[in-house]
Amino acid sequence: MSETTASMKAEETEKSKGKTAKKESGSDRSYDIEEIRDLADLFEERALTEFEFENEKIRIRLSKMTAAPLIQAAQPAAVASSSPVSASTSPEAPAAAPESDLYKITSPIVGTFYRSPGPDKEPYVSEGSVVTADSVVCIVEAMKLMNEIQAETSGEVVEIYVENGQPVEYGQALFGIKK
Repeated sequence: MSETTASMKAEETEKSKGKTAKKESGSDRSYDIEEIRDLADLFEERALTEFEFENEKIRIRLSKMTAAPLIQAAQPAAVASSSPVSASTSPEAPAAAPESDLYKITSPIVGTFYRSPGPDKEPYVSEGSVVTADSVVCIVEAMKLMNEIQAETSGEVVEIYVENGQPVEYGQALFGIKK
């Protein structure tokens, strides 16, 4: 329910019950429209996706759809459509095309992918970099904790599947390593 919808419903309810509320004691009201607006503002300010409040007189539930599922659904189509184009235009593509030969480094957690230790720092690895099993290849941030991800194999970084700052899922391929 959007902030506007919640506010409009609350105002309509307040207007329709206005006559009844005046007959009852004025201090016994179950909610104040300004308090609901403050809750909605706090909901937006903190970038929450769900919020629920309930007491004996009122129940408020705020929920917001996130765009992440749409972004994730659109990404594989873009990757799939770019592969045939690069295979037909580049003579080197058939050599790099067999992705089944690549070892895939996957995300062990849900979070945000970062290629470098800081915004002004160089990336840990780039395409063509040689890594060992204990080489740090990226960071996945989860709940303000920076988790360093290691290669777990030796070889050359051939493919980077994720853009810097992009959300990643558990098990999502991050890098393709040619052993």
